[in-house]
Amino acid sequence: MKTTRVLFCRLFVVLYLLQMVTPSSEQFMVKGIKGPILAPFGGEVELSCQLSPPQSAQHMEIRWFRNRYTQPIYLYKEGKDLYGETTSGYVERTELLKDAIGEGKVTLRIFNVSVDDDGQYHCFFRDGDFSEEDITEVKVTATSSDIQIFVHPPNTKGLIMECHSGGWFPQPQMEWRDSRGDILLPTSKSHSQDRDKLFNMKMTLLLRDAHSGNVACYLRNPLTGQEERTSIVLADELFSQKKIWIIIIITLVTVLISSIAFPSVVFYCQQEQDRCCSWNSPLLVGSVIIISSVVVDVILSVCLYQRQRVPDSDPLFALDAIWAEDMIVALWVLMVFITMLISLIYFKMRDSHRDARPNLGPEAMELADHRLNS
Repeated sequence: MKTTRVLFCRLFVVLYLLQMVTPSSEQFMVKGIKGPILAPFGGEVELSCQLSPPQSAQHMEIRWFRNRYTQPIYLYKEGKDLYGETTSGYVERTELLKDAIGEGKVTLRIFNVSVDDDGQYHCFFRDGDFSEEDITEVKVTATSSDIQIFVHPPNTKGLIMECHSGGWFPQPQMEWRDSRGDILLPTSKSHSQDRDKLFNMKMTLLLRDAHSGNVACYLRNPLTGQEERTSIVLADELFSQKKIWIIIIITLVTVLISSIAFPSVVFYCQQEQDRCCSWNSPLLVGSVIIISSVVVDVILSVCLYQRQRVPDSDPLFALDAIWAEDMIVALWVLMVFITMLISLIYFKMRDSHRDARPNLGPEAMELADHRLNS
């Protein structure tokens, strides 16, 4: 019995000495805020950590850092805030709240939050040779209510709409919806980032058929769930094909006038036996050119509207559709200009020819006409 007590006392002394030599990993633990902390862009965020069990940390080294291989964003050591040994980008934007440091709790406050502040933060405590840390994750969020919808002029492909919005982080979810809340498949989506690394979003929608009622553009922040929207009311008149029918009517009228004018000129020449109206005269040549231009314009108009050179999903689709219409208008304007120019040349030549032969006899006039037409 006595031997047992001696062995027990010796074992107790050995364990005590080992405890004095080797620090226990259970001296304290560091507990941070669990779960990601949402930090509003341009605002401020507070990151807290607490020693467990609670104890004074005034004599300890406390540091906050993003990466072990870089300078800390905040350093507290020997009872002082050491700004000179911290990352320069955080010197003017950080503050360590030490009101409860006697119980082992400190809070890092970050001002003017930017996108670069998104990520993990390590809270580190050191007491002598013993140290512990915990990690807190920060998620930066930015939401914008500035949403704009642009409607392109209707064309033969349909009605093209664009939704623009900037100032989002992270990249938002974006979709079109109709008045019943059903999702409309977009033609294309694209995004870019500004100098603050905020997302600028763009989404395009092509409506091929009449679609009266509201069409809304929705954006949703995936972190906060906050949703913003704007809508536009579409009238049935936007989907009318008036421009197409106007072009068709103009084409038919022009073809009809040319079809009547050409035989009339030939008949007039035959009846009057006017030598200046022979087959190689400017009037007949001009009539042939006009009719040829009309035929070419009709063919090009049909080809430009029937052939889809750029797919709907291409960002240049809207430009292609507008270009086709502008090309057709330019062709018609060119045809009218050629018609007016030929008419002006003809009448000038006819007047000058008649003024140059007042004193000539019939035979001389006939000879002059023959030479002019040759």
